[in-house]
Amino acid sequence: MRGIGRLLIKSPPLIIRPNWCQLSISFLVLALLALSWDHRNGAWAFTLQMGLLKVGVPQTWDKSKKNLNYVREAGVRQFISTYNRVKDLKGDELVWGDEIEYGIFILDHENKKVRISLRAKEIMDKLNHNEQIHIHESEGCNWVPEYGAWMVEATPSRPYTGYSTDLLRVERNMRLRRKRILSELQPDEIAPTVAVFPLLGAMGEDGSVPAVPVGGPVTESDYIGDGIINPHPRFGTLSANIRKRRGEKVNIRVPLFHDVNTPEYKDLPFTPVANCCGEEKMLLWRFGKGDLSREKYGDGFVIVGCSNSAKEFNDHGDPVTLKKWLVNVECQGCKGLFYRSAPGVIVADADWPRNGDIVVGSEIPDVPGWIRLQNGYYLPMYSDDGQITFLHQVASETHSKNEQSQTLGSATPQFRPSVGSVDTIPDLKDALESAVRTSLCPQEAQMFNVRPAIHMDAMAFGMGCCCLQITFQAQDVDESRFIYDQLAVMAPIMMALTASTPVLKGRLADTDCRWGIISESVDDRTPAERGRKGGPGPDPFIAGKGQRRLYKSRYDSISTYIYQGASCEENHMNNRILNMYNDIPVPIDEEKYHQLREAGIDPALSQHIAHIFVRDPLVIFDGAVEEVDDETQTEHFESIQSTNWQTVRWKPPPPRSGPNDPHIGWRTEFRSMEIQLTDFENAAFTTFITLLTRVILTFDLNLYLPLSRVDANMQRAHGRNAAAKGKFFFRRHLAPLEEGDEGFEEEYASMFSRAANGKMPTINSSANLTTFDRLESNQSYDSNVSEKRRVSPHASGGAEENSFEEMTMAEIMTGKGDYFPGLIPLIYAYLDHIQCDSVTMERMTKYLDFIEKRATGQLLTPAAWIRKFIRNHEDYKFDSIVTDSIAYDLLIACKEIGEGKREAPDLLGDIKIRPISAADAYTRKLESKRVNNEQILSLLKRYSERKTFAETNSVMV
Repeated sequence: MRGIGRLLIKSPPLIIRPNWCQLSISFLVLALLALSWDHRNGAWAFTLQMGLLKVGVPQTWDKSKKNLNYVREAGVRQFISTYNRVKDLKGDELVWGDEIEYGIFILDHENKKVRISLRAKEIMDKLNHNEQIHIHESEGCNWVPEYGAWMVEATPSRPYTGYSTDLLRVERNMRLRRKRILSELQPDEIAPTVAVFPLLGAMGEDGSVPAVPVGGPVTESDYIGDGIINPHPRFGTLSANIRKRRGEKVNIRVPLFHDVNTPEYKDLPFTPVANCCGEEKMLLWRFGKGDLSREKYGDGFVIVGCSNSAKEFNDHGDPVTLKKWLVNVECQGCKGLFYRSAPGVIVADADWPRNGDIVVGSEIPDVPGWIRLQNGYYLPMYSDDGQITFLHQVASETHSKNEQSQTLGSATPQFRPSVGSVDTIPDLKDALESAVRTSLCPQEAQMFNVRPAIHMDAMAFGMGCCCLQITFQAQDVDESRFIYDQLAVMAPIMMALTASTPVLKGRLADTDCRWGIISESVDDRTPAERGRKGGPGPDPFIAGKGQRRLYKSRYDSISTYIYQGASCEENHMNNRILNMYNDIPVPIDEEKYHQLREAGIDPALSQHIAHIFVRDPLVIFDGAVEEVDDETQTEHFESIQSTNWQTVRWKPPPPRSGPNDPHIGWRTEFRSMEIQLTDFENAAFTTFITLLTRVILTFDLNLYLPLSRVDANMQRAHGRNAAAKGKFFFRRHLAPLEEGDEGFEEEYASMFSRAANGKMPTINSSANLTTFDRLESNQSYDSNVSEKRRVSPHASGGAEENSFEEMTMAEIMTGKGDYFPGLIPLIYAYLDHIQCDSVTMERMTKYLDFIEKRATGQLLTPAAWIRKFIRNHEDYKFDSIVTDSIAYDLLIACKEIGEGKREAPDLLGDIKIRPISAADAYTRKLESKRVNNEQILSLLKRYSERKTFAETNSVMV
């Protein structure tokens, strides 16, 4: 068990016993939350039983392999059972929470050294004991273990609610957590909120207290020892099984920062300049796609690229997109192809693709000769005898107007005119020859750069990173899926804005974020799954026999949106994946996809579940395989769901074991943000994302981007100083276009341009109603879900659509032109709309002002601040090496900033952090026991020497 936390709250009695398999964030809102009557204290008390650390014996990889298929099959059965049980739940209130992870370090003042302290379990046990003693307090904390033996994870002991005043609880509780962990540290220990220990893996056996030998049977690492991993057998088994499934140690290579004296860059024949991409482009580290550079240059180098909207999408490690195919069935009387719901199963839809149409999809490795389309249907590439070719691959620039897509989307035109558009060329033969000729003439090759790399080889380098995560409960399943999609778009944006990881293994990196490091640290894909040749042959026990092409690590950005929306059109559209922004390949388990569809799960959600089940379970416990009841438990589903670590995670309600168990709703977890140095920063970004979800729902906004652009943003977000200098793809129009602007060769405008230009519509005037307003007035759907939201996934996401563009972080946050209002102004508008109370509004204004200054480059990200601190340190030799003394001073500075004992104007501006003291960790009882006269005199003397409270606290926040 991960621990038991309790809290006081005025709510109905609930008890929770969640399944153990929820990894990391999620214990707070794994439960969301559970309450029971505390007879001792006479109050409703929250009881959270953590399920992460299951009591049992994990199986070795060789032993577990014979159970992998059973767990995969049972996991799908468990999901179907759960979904059918809870799919109609509606009306849940917003309940949410955050998670912060702490690293514990020990200082050697005499030698100016800092090391990781392996006392996390001891500290966590004391903290949880104290939480029980202070159960009467209205605010409390939950403390649970993390991957590293030096790490502790904390969340509030009761969730935040959907009222504006609870936004003020966030920073208050974060400060409380910091106070309480400080109260259990030894004199030489510190616990700053930093993303990574800067010397992890750089000091050999001298890297921890107590010291542990390098290597071991779990990691076989050349840099860290197994002894720094949390001693619970789950974590060691997880690490070992990732390595064994992969067939070798994990391989992490991060571009090394090029400073004046960096030795690795000296005399290299391919030495790049400091920014080889130029001022307008970002250097791209293509994490998870480095096999080619490793094969050619070894572990010490990595190939990087440059951001370029025209050339960023290709087969050389950049985001891979779906391919386009021209339908041309060359036989007498043939006009096109019927859709197939599965290979060989014809669907008699009236809008089947005709000759000359362009379809979008990808080849199915498991079923040669078939294309799986973007809409979830299938088409054969050629006739059964192979004599007639049906589909011809064409260039991605080839477009064909799709009338069906237009009827599904908004009433405004979807496409710009395209010179190469097939429907503008009268002769089909010429169109085919032109399209094929274009596909065989690739654009100018993308510029690649070979860079020296920081090499790491164990899961600890990734899972040893700390982060900030948030989980929200939605009203119902549809809202949870819609918010999942919208937050997936925000994931790289918020990661760049919170970047805090510029140092790895004692070296300055040429990246600022942790995500790609973790992605490569848990990449269990076989060589064949990574697209390499010459690896081991098929393994009948593992998923896809280890041969199915998987484009991403199991820790990565999402590969498919999951909100299906709804159509006013023909009923047969319900059999299609309607989200047209899914423009990247989505590897799925075909058998499980059809099993889910036959069980009544809609196509988009079936695709999502079938996608996460292309992975194997990584930890299986003795006595918990066939013994698990698929109708009442979800352990096997969660064993795969919880180890698909994506930027957002969609969470079905856990099963209830009895009538007194709590009702827990549909949840969405936001996972990409980096940890910040202060509780003010962490609270600012936590409340920002929370408010943004309310803005999206209340103002009916649409953030959809093609997923290829979201993936591109993830690569860009890792770049050095990406928040201030980078550009990101973002949606131009967050609401459907209306008449009045120049777009698509006609006059269409963003709704927001009217407000910017002072042209507001007359209230209730039917003459000013948009197409969607008219749809709203006649809709027969649930009144809480607008038609705008229902059709938001249906507009085309191709490059020809005028829906997104490159924006700076400042433009995304504060606005661009009169068509894009900016996210911060939208949040202010929402707070005004709900008539937010003045106290909360004052604090939110401080948060939003801070975020705006960071987005505009007036304030540094933690990554930029740390990099500047190191490069300005007196012991730094401009060689990209972080020495003992530099790391020592850096972590002391981070500790002092977080505790309000050092100002950091480059990071915080004029914000002053109120000092945090361990002495304030717990409330004190109003004692009435008498004291003697000497004690009274001593207390009076101390009081007379103090500064006034006002003098001490007047400028603090």
